[in-house]
Amino acid sequence: MKAFFRSDLVQKTLAALFAGWLSLCYATLRWTREGQEKAEAVWATDSGAILCFWHALVPLAPQCWPQSPNRQDMRALISRSADGEFIALTVQWIGFPAIRGSSKKPSDPSKNKHGEQALRDMAKWVKGGGAVAVTPDGPRGPAEVMQGGTPSLARITGAPVIFCGLATSPCIRIRSWDRTVIPLPFSRGAMVWDGPHHVGKGGDIDVVRADWEARLTAVQRRAEALVDDRGGE
Repeated sequence: MKAFFRSDLVQKTLAALFAGWLSLCYATLRWTREGQEKAEAVWATDSGAILCFWHALVPLAPQCWPQSPNRQDMRALISRSADGEFIALTVQWIGFPAIRGSSKKPSDPSKNKHGEQALRDMAKWVKGGGAVAVTPDGPRGPAEVMQGGTPSLARITGAPVIFCGLATSPCIRIRSWDRTVIPLPFSRGAMVWDGPHHVGKGGDIDVVRADWEARLTAVQRRAEALVDDRGGE
């Protein structure tokens, strides 16, 4: 059964159906936005950019970077796993081509998911003026724990990093390690921004990682609070 659902034809069909579902949700979500001027300041430049959100929010994330001639072209970092293939196909339907790769498994460092090549590809893309979306706790968690890859990419490229918290209510929560959020049509949504942030060439990655993890978690909690506050409207 697993082989059936992971076949190319089935994955492409399911990805197209899921992309259609997400498009319906995007068209009917009622958004509250907070701090978007911080993102707009980055959009107004011709430099590259790095967008961060937690892995659970991947289905909502395309809404925080609408494709536009006035904004940097976006690419999404997606794992080379079988699950990542489905996500990559889905976001490609929505208009976000993927850069494939992920970190090595701590339990088995020999299983390299082409993370080094992905880092090089992302750095080249961002230095060329593009934007890249990353989930700094993905693809395997722990949930809402930032790994060192995002600060490292920011230091290599010198690009601004912006954080986005996303929430919707009501929604479906998948029983996955990150409890992925699946939006529903005509629901409420909240989008909260923080940044831009930079890493100097001499910046301590561990210090930056801890600070950014706290900041990204804070905007996520704020987005969740906004949709909760609107629940009684």
